[in-house]
Amino acid sequence: MKKLLLSAFLAATLFSCKKEAEKSENTAVIDSISNKSPESVPAAVSLKVLNSQQTTDFLQTKNDTLYVTNFFATWCGPCVREIPHFKDKISELKDQPVKITFISLDTKEVWASEVPVFVDKLGIRNNTILLDGSQLDEKFFKNNFEKWDGGAIPFTYMRKGDKTDEYLGMMTPELLNSKIDSFLK
Repeated sequence: MKKLLLSAFLAATLFSCKKEAEKSENTAVIDSISNKSPESVPAAVSLKVLNSQQTTDFLQTKNDTLYVTNFFATWCGPCVREIPHFKDKISELKDQPVKITFISLDTKEVWASEVPVFVDKLGIRNNTILLDGSQLDEKFFKNNFEKWDGGAIPFTYMRKGDKTDEYLGMMTPELLNSKIDSFLK
């Protein structure tokens, strides 16, 4: 019985940030970001904006640097709880070839209000990129990930050269350390 309850608790925690599709029945989904430059974002935002193709290019960067990319949203409880672990690693690994980036999947409606307040409060503004998660399609996920379909967050993707790692769910400090260490050895 304890195993069943523990399994149910873990499953509920892992998928607590299940993304809900917010598509109108009468409106076609258009990737509005891909046609706009970062300059079209309100000046108050001052966070870097990528469209889906630019994000794909970033995720596919292959060199001797370890790229740790964490997909989150301001409304996601597990995302909020794990960000300090990543922030600690940024400080700890500042002199090593490691780049930790947070990609906000919040909708454009909160880019100038909630997201800047959130990233400033957590001290991750310089490591955060905006990507309108509602505009991502199945092709984006199939082209970039083996396991992730975009249905839940937090999600962490790591790449160094040809080696990659994907993790869906909230990372503990120990798990994050272990995964990063496996790339740096």
